[in-house]
Amino acid sequence: MDKQCKDCGQKDSCRQAFEELGNLKGPSVLLKVVQAFLLPLIFFIVALAVAENVLAERIASSLGKNLLALAAAVAVVFLYLMILKFWRNRN
Repeated sequence: MDKQCKDCGQKDSCRQAFEELGNLKGPSVLLKVVQAFLLPLIFFIVALAVAENVLAERIASSLGKNLLALAAAVAVVFLYLMILKFWRNRN
């Protein structure tokens, strides 16, 4: 980046702005990132596995079993995201 900034007339003000941004102390976003990205993925995988195991005994068709398991997993994630949205709006 220094090569790009070498001939720039505003390189000192840019550097100062980035240093100030880097020193800001704010609330951690780790919990929000986990809630928004990691938990839905985990819920999807677990719900898909559980639904496939439950449906394996009841549905003979492999395609039907997979589609129903996929629909169940998507429904679980959708429900989680709706609950999360409702909870965040209340807090």
